[in-house]
Amino acid sequence: MRRLPLFAAVTALAASLVSWGFAASAARAGDAAALALAKREAEQATARSRALERQASRATNAAERARAEAEALAARIEAAEAELTAAERRTGIIASLMSAQRARLAERQQPLVRLTAALQTMARRPAALALVQPGSVQDTVRVRSLLAATLPEIRRRTAVLRAEVERSEALRRQLVQARSALADSRQALQQRRVELARFEAAERARSQQLSGLALAESDRALAFGEEARALARLQDQRQFQARLAASLAELPGPLPRPGSESEPPPPPAIPYALPVEGRVVTGVGEISDGGVHSRGLTLAVAPGARVAAPAAGRVAYAAPFRSYGHVVILDHGRGWTTVVTDLATLGVTRGQRVRRGTPIGRAGSDSPRVTVELRREGRPVPVAQIIAG
Repeated sequence: MRRLPLFAAVTALAASLVSWGFAASAARAGDAAALALAKREAEQATARSRALERQASRATNAAERARAEAEALAARIEAAEAELTAAERRTGIIASLMSAQRARLAERQQPLVRLTAALQTMARRPAALALVQPGSVQDTVRVRSLLAATLPEIRRRTAVLRAEVERSEALRRQLVQARSALADSRQALQQRRVELARFEAAERARSQQLSGLALAESDRALAFGEEARALARLQDQRQFQARLAASLAELPGPLPRPGSESEPPPPPAIPYALPVEGRVVTGVGEISDGGVHSRGLTLAVAPGARVAAPAAGRVAYAAPFRSYGHVVILDHGRGWTTVVTDLATLGVTRGQRVRRGTPIGRAGSDSPRVTVELRREGRPVPVAQIIAG
């Protein structure tokens, strides 16, 4: 299918964009407000994300402190275990000492027990029996003398025995204290292990919570950033449409129908030449498959061919337009205008003055075609007539 006439589309677009000016300004204002809101929300989300990152950094430091505290707890647990081991060993040593003390005490108690038994036996004998039995008096005197001689030794051994008994009692008290300390050490060890487990669980839960919040805020910031970029692209597009409307508004408006009023006399022809060499694909006035008359001349040109200005004039428009590629509109004055479409690159800018033959752009590289439309007071003019004239 062949394209619709470009100049008519450009003229209709200019009229619609001029009438759309107030609505477009209101829409731009709304877009600007939405863009500002999206940017503000994106900045707020970014700030929250950075705050959470700082908090996470502090949490990292807290984690290091927690690690140090955990190591300190572990060290205290090891110390408690060492104290527990020492208490167990001390208890064992005290038990061994008590066993040895009991053995020594039993050994030292035997002579005293025998002596005490002998004295008890003598004390139970009747005094009359001592008088009747021969030699009993002498035995009693000898026993008396023996007792007088051994009594200091008995007293000394009794004192030593009492000291041994007191030492055994002290060892027993030490054993009780050691067992109590052992029980306290075991209880303290259990409490420290419970504290360490609670501390690790709390720090792990806090770290997971902070990580989740930071990830959520990062996702929000990305979403707001995408929305802001979309609104910025929309605003740029509408600004481009506004500039296009302003440039197209400077073009001549539609002429009255033939016969409605007297037509002005045709101005003299201008020096004109084809902007590029090529094979004619579509001529002026040909009817397309859609039943539309072609108002321009379409040429099949060489890839990257240079396109020049067909006549001197001012560049009224130079920018991409819809599906026509880059478009250049030249105002030659006295009502003559030229529209050149399907350029791959541009070599001029709007408002620039050009001479005949000045390069205005280049064709594409893949089966390029260039379309030229010449108009006089908005009406299409066959290019061949001007070139022949």
